[in-house]
Amino acid sequence: VWSLHVLSTVQILYACPCVSTGSHSLMALATYIVGQTQFPEFSVVVMLDDVQIAYYDSTTWKSNVLERIIIKSHFMLCNIVNMNMMNKECLISFHSCEGVQVLQRLAGCELLNYDKPGPQHFSDGFSGQNMEEFTFDMEKHDIQMKMPWMITWNQLKWLKFLQQFLYFCVVKPRVRLMKKTLTDSQGLQISCLATGFYPRHINLTLFRDGQPVEDDQITGGEILPNGDGTYQMRKSLVISEEELHEEHKYNCTMKHLNLDNKLDIVYVFSVLVFMCVVVLIITALIIWRKRRAAGKYSVKSN
Repeated sequence: VWSLHVLSTVQILYACPCVSTGSHSLMALATYIVGQTQFPEFSVVVMLDDVQIAYYDSTTWKSNVLERIIIKSHFMLCNIVNMNMMNKECLISFHSCEGVQVLQRLAGCELLNYDKPGPQHFSDGFSGQNMEEFTFDMEKHDIQMKMPWMITWNQLKWLKFLQQFLYFCVVKPRVRLMKKTLTDSQGLQISCLATGFYPRHINLTLFRDGQPVEDDQITGGEILPNGDGTYQMRKSLVISEEELHEEHKYNCTMKHLNLDNKLDIVYVFSVLVFMCVVVLIITALIIWRKRRAAGKYSVKSN
């Protein structure tokens, strides 16, 4: 009974609107097994986009974000939906079958953009066969069922819960603007790197004198995974030696989700040119002093 209660709770978690920018998904797969196998009797895998955020089975509990939210919101979740996954007759039939029997439930939702929750999905399967399935479009208030059943919708509580969930999951990026001298062309490569962020949806833009640099001039831009479940993105631009003398102003702008964390990093090449000139003058002065000292030593020796 406790296992079925947890399964219902997980379904409640993921039949709900998400609240963040970009395309996201919340999915939970629960498996209940009757019979002798090497697998746990009951297990749940929870995914936020493409990252596993929680796993539970009959003997093990592992969680990073979900555990805190379930503890805080357990009472609320139990009252959101009055759901009978398996009634008394179904339980009797389920346990009377011979051999190994598997009941699975897949529940989740999609997010299309910041204020338009996407479809909700729910399906039950018994030993590889579909038992019940529906898709609910919250924007159109349209529901498609293969087998009709009753469910109580409480969107305000769902929204409150998902806001708490995504609050724990958002990790802001660290952004750096780096330069690299190109010895073969005497030019310069600047790179804007954003790393350590989650979810993976981010806007990273390079500007020249206030105008976005065209995509065909930029290399990179792919979102790559880090080893800790976060992501990184790098965009690079090669600047020729002639462009360096034109003293353009370059900057990198980062915007992660729809949060108030827009960041501008400015790189002014007039300062770079000035520094290069200073370095050249100092280098020439050192060489001149060494040559002068060597000349005086030679005269004294003679």
